[in-house]
Amino acid sequence: MTSLADIRSTFLDYFKRQGHEVVASSPLVPRNDPTLMFTNSGMVQFKNRFTGLESGPYQRATTSQKCVRAGGKHNDLDNVGYTARHLTFFEMLGNFSFGDYFKEDAIPFAWELLTKDFGIDKSRLLTTVYHTDDEAFDLWKKIGVPEDRIIRIATDDNFWRMGPTGPCGPCTEIFFDHGDQIWGGPPGSPEEDGDRFIEIWNIVFMQNEQFEDGTMKPLDMQSIDTGMGLERIASLLQGSNSVYETDLMRALIGASANVTGVDPDGDRAVHHRVIADHLRSTSFLIAEGVMPSNEGRGYVLRRIMRRAMRHAHLLGAKDPVMHRLVPELVRQMGTAYPELVERKSTIEETLLGEEERFRQTLDRGLKLLAEEATGLSEGQSLSGAAAFKLYDTYGFPLDLTQDALRDRGVLVDTDGFDAAMADQKAKARAAWVGTGATADVAVWFDIVDAHGATDFLGYETETAEGQIKALVADGAPVNQVAKGEVQIVLNQTPFYAESGGQVGDTGVITTATGAAVVKDTRKEAGLFIHIADVTDGEIKAGQGAELIVDHARRTGIRANHSATHLLHEALREALGDHVAQRGSLNAPDRLRFDFSHGKGLSADELRKVEADVNAMIRQNTPVVTRIMTPDDARAIGAQALFGEKYGDEVRVVSMGRADTGKGADGQTYSIELCGGTHVRQTGDIGAFVTLGDSASSSGVRRIEALTGQAALDHLQAQDHRLAQVALALKAQVADVPDRVKSLIDERKALANEVAQLRRELAMSGGAKAAPVEARVINGVAFKAQVMQGVTGRDLPAIIDEMKGDMGSGAVLLIADGDGKAAVAAGVTTDLTDKVSAVDLVRAAVAELGGKGGGGRADMAQGGGKDAGNAEAAIAAAEKVLG
Repeated sequence: MTSLADIRSTFLDYFKRQGHEVVASSPLVPRNDPTLMFTNSGMVQFKNRFTGLESGPYQRATTSQKCVRAGGKHNDLDNVGYTARHLTFFEMLGNFSFGDYFKEDAIPFAWELLTKDFGIDKSRLLTTVYHTDDEAFDLWKKIGVPEDRIIRIATDDNFWRMGPTGPCGPCTEIFFDHGDQIWGGPPGSPEEDGDRFIEIWNIVFMQNEQFEDGTMKPLDMQSIDTGMGLERIASLLQGSNSVYETDLMRALIGASANVTGVDPDGDRAVHHRVIADHLRSTSFLIAEGVMPSNEGRGYVLRRIMRRAMRHAHLLGAKDPVMHRLVPELVRQMGTAYPELVERKSTIEETLLGEEERFRQTLDRGLKLLAEEATGLSEGQSLSGAAAFKLYDTYGFPLDLTQDALRDRGVLVDTDGFDAAMADQKAKARAAWVGTGATADVAVWFDIVDAHGATDFLGYETETAEGQIKALVADGAPVNQVAKGEVQIVLNQTPFYAESGGQVGDTGVITTATGAAVVKDTRKEAGLFIHIADVTDGEIKAGQGAELIVDHARRTGIRANHSATHLLHEALREALGDHVAQRGSLNAPDRLRFDFSHGKGLSADELRKVEADVNAMIRQNTPVVTRIMTPDDARAIGAQALFGEKYGDEVRVVSMGRADTGKGADGQTYSIELCGGTHVRQTGDIGAFVTLGDSASSSGVRRIEALTGQAALDHLQAQDHRLAQVALALKAQVADVPDRVKSLIDERKALANEVAQLRRELAMSGGAKAAPVEARVINGVAFKAQVMQGVTGRDLPAIIDEMKGDMGSGAVLLIADGDGKAAVAAGVTTDLTDKVSAVDLVRAAVAELGGKGGGGRADMAQGGGKDAGNAEAAIAAAEKVLG
């Protein structure tokens, strides 16, 4: 039997021989088409090639493109598992020509591959063409297809359009006849929806351009876009009319049967089919960074996951099973798609966590559903209010409720569901405005009600395309802006909005008519608001836009943010578990981290923290992100951001490896709740350098630091300054510390010598003042003298010598230096109970234009502004004694 993997390689190898470049599958989250939730065909990654916006090194390409159709316009979710051909995830085989070959080559390529390389019986094939496309009709006829098996189709089924305007053209489709034992008719017949005639390949002749008035003209560059479902052609080549009978799907269905203990082919086979299909779509989406949530792509992912989990429940599974199927998926598809291998543990953890959460509410939700649906018969409807209660309280997406009621033929009042949803939104808006938020909050609620929340793509990419949903200038919505500041809201964006200490992204937004420089990005009511200046042309609401984040700036921000996580843990290890984050700033050029701690860090502590962070950087371990409940995250030791409010689910960021670490493995160094962007590997941080520790507020310390290039620049500047010092000292850099210490010791010795000489000079009367005799005041011998040529630092030593000579008494000295006065007083210990040196100094200082003064009863110092009033100062001191 030809395996699915063999079919994929045969297709790609055939077109490689025909001069096509084999191009890797693009991501499931499209970067160049803002109208799509997921990549749903092979041509998506080549859209700009077809429109002429981009050029490339090749004019022919072939791919096996991974696709998802589970949301928006292309949504096959309800049919999956119940029909023979519908899947949420599939691979689209395609060959493309960008102005190179056209119909006369594309049709023979397809026919040769199908009938020769794949060996399909020509008599089982028939084709369709657009009813006016005589050229395609004649080519099929020339190649040997009988006229009665070339069907002209007059509908848009055989005419492709990229949109209301733009490139378009007729199609030709190839169908396979599975035989009259299967019900169904050929395309264009009343029975065309049956499973007998199955479309296996569609070739689009992109030959026209359509304009707003409905007219068309030929394109200068006529191109080819084809698509053939790998699973459909595989089922045909493997002798089946069901995509679920391929070797790959049978392997996944077998794994489902193994973990549930239920026959894969019995009356409950549909459950295994749903599980097998949904395992692929959810795993590939998680591998690309999409995580389950209540908005956008994350919500669609959650719908698919929970639908599969409900079918596992219907098979009798008592414990989570989806994560146990991932190894089989990796075995089957990991070679072709290595991202499954790389993200295997993340896929397993995400599936396990979601199924554990869902199972906690599943039984209660199904019980409520059974109660609400009691008495309803086929054709009747469950109330919208009941369906919304299941959604709001138990996390049941609407389509899950519809699927649960399918077997009974019971419908759901979707209008009532929508009304209940709108009522909840209105209440949320009223509650928000009631908090005293800014006056323009109503504007953002109007926008989010009309267009939905912004889908954030920035965890995985820094460039994307989006659609401008609203423009706000001067607090009010506008249709276009030609110059000045504007706030731009898009359906999706790679720009991070300021949150959790991480600053908002900057960059450029470009449309067909203008460009704007994004100065900041903020978040309000679920919307990412791009604060920008229009710099070229004009920006219009409704336009498609190219979005480019400032890469260098984001790189610095990511490095600093990841470094704060490592710093947090390093501080906890160095100082103790009392350390907790109290704020942070993750900017492109620096980081700041505030944490609870009662005193400054010693040099050794700061050095250890810096060394520990750099050790984790050098490990270059992956930075892993998971989605968990806050309680589950805290249970594994995740640190929460101080003051941050968390919803039902959080992103948990883990990095670094330690022998006595956290988490289930006991080795993870840092685990934190965080919604910010981070480096891929800790080594991407580059280096970490602290700038110092300071007090931020009572009981809170602050460390500022640098990473990456900024850290390198800082260290290089330090080296340069050190080299300058070495040059000035006429020493080698390595000898600078010893040389500086030697100079300091020498300076101290000289300073002591000078001080001693000044004291001796002063005592001998050579300091421009003769020694004075002591006067007895109120029984206390008192000496007072004004000295020049000495400093305030010299006075205490001189006083000590004078007290020694006196034996008992008090001394007051005033040093006159450039008009300013330094005052010192001393009292021998036998008199300190009677008189205080502090009182003497304060009395003198007051006369010298100073304030205060202090010290001990036996020695005190102070200073004044006016040494010329020294005699009055001495007199004031004498009054203290008298």
